[in-house]
Amino acid sequence: MTKHISISKGIAAVVLALAGASSWAADQQLIKQGEYLARAGDCFACHSVTGGKPFAGGLGMATPIGKVYSSNITPDKKAGIGDWSFADFDKLMRTGVTKAGYTVYPAMPYPSYSRLSDADMKALYAYFMQGVQADPTPNRKSDIAWPLSMRFPLTIWRWMFAPKPAPYQAPASTVVNAQLLRGAYLVEGLGHCGACHTARGIGMQEKALTSLDSTEYLAGGAVIDGWAVPSLRNEHGGGLAAWSQADIVAFLKTGRNGHTASFGAMNDVVAHSTQYLTEADLTSIAGYLKSLPARNDAKPFVSDPSVAQALYNGKPATAGALTYLNKCAGCHRSDGMGYGKAFPALAGNAVLQTADATSAINIILSGGAVPATHTAPSALTMAPYAKELNDEQVAEVVNFIQTSWGNKGGTTTAKQVAKVRKTAVPVQPLTAAAFAAGRSGTLPRPIVEAGPIDKRDTK
Repeated sequence: MTKHISISKGIAAVVLALAGASSWAADQQLIKQGEYLARAGDCFACHSVTGGKPFAGGLGMATPIGKVYSSNITPDKKAGIGDWSFADFDKLMRTGVTKAGYTVYPAMPYPSYSRLSDADMKALYAYFMQGVQADPTPNRKSDIAWPLSMRFPLTIWRWMFAPKPAPYQAPASTVVNAQLLRGAYLVEGLGHCGACHTARGIGMQEKALTSLDSTEYLAGGAVIDGWAVPSLRNEHGGGLAAWSQADIVAFLKTGRNGHTASFGAMNDVVAHSTQYLTEADLTSIAGYLKSLPARNDAKPFVSDPSVAQALYNGKPATAGALTYLNKCAGCHRSDGMGYGKAFPALAGNAVLQTADATSAINIILSGGAVPATHTAPSALTMAPYAKELNDEQVAEVVNFIQTSWGNKGGTTTAKQVAKVRKTAVPVQPLTAAAFAAGRSGTLPRPIVEAGPIDKRDTK
């Protein structure tokens, strides 16, 4: 009898050990999935600063009424969210309301995050609570002066402009395309692409939150940090009509393709977010973006070789053309076609087809840098010309590249250049070593597999 009891206890111990191991494995898988989702949501870029710890907050974001700073979202119980329950976390992500009861500034894109599935929300919570190192860095107050700093207007803003907080629901259709639905779920939700690429209304609300709301969705946003935000719709005149799905995937994975290279805030998106996504998710995003119909009636780019022939023969017709020949043609060529993915083409570049020349001005003043990624480890940098060219010279060369080789972009003036110059910041080379270390030197390696798609994403 004693022997049987001993055997039974042994079996029970084995069963409990196996159950514990299974539970641990499940927890690790959930944390891993949450890490992938945090990458997809670009949480690191906004909640980390150079020299700080990952997700410890402090990044300043300019608003029309002053600068706000991202919060500490590590599991530190005093400075971070370590004492938040899942319900607290879910409420913030879906409604913008914190555990303390106040509404956050919509610099946090909770109108987009509100669409996350319950399963993905739980995975994110598991990652931030168990997969992120706690850090006691205190939160920084905004620079917004009283009375504009009062929080109650944010509650009114939320009532007026935020969507009903509910997991993403696929549009009613007789044809179910799982890839497009996955792309919509990532772009409209966790990726919050509309936060930058959709125009804002008088209340600083996104004029559309989904492709079903309006054709203004992803049709281009306001200037951010000196860079004009382009359209992501399948249209000419600044959009993605000339890009294939493979071009979009390459850009999101490496920050470069045969048409252009990333700049400004998009460098952070590529370096800390999209390069980590699976090929399947990148393809889904690309397919969804290509499915968005044109909002404008712009015509396709048509190459005009006359300027290239004049430059090749050493006969620049304008002062801007001469500056281009002396300063730019060595990398971008006299025909504006660049050199593959190393030096982007200017002829036909979507950035140079819009009426807003801000990005062209800024890249000449500040220079540009394409980030090193795990699949394209060469970090390429264009030096700034702010100290070499005066406002008139910059305006001349911008007008040249915006209107040459068949480009149909808008022109600028020395006065506009002077305005951009006031806030232009010289580029810092993005070396491969610096990228590998991340902003703080403690970033995890990339996640290469995604967890299962929640069934609600593809119904």
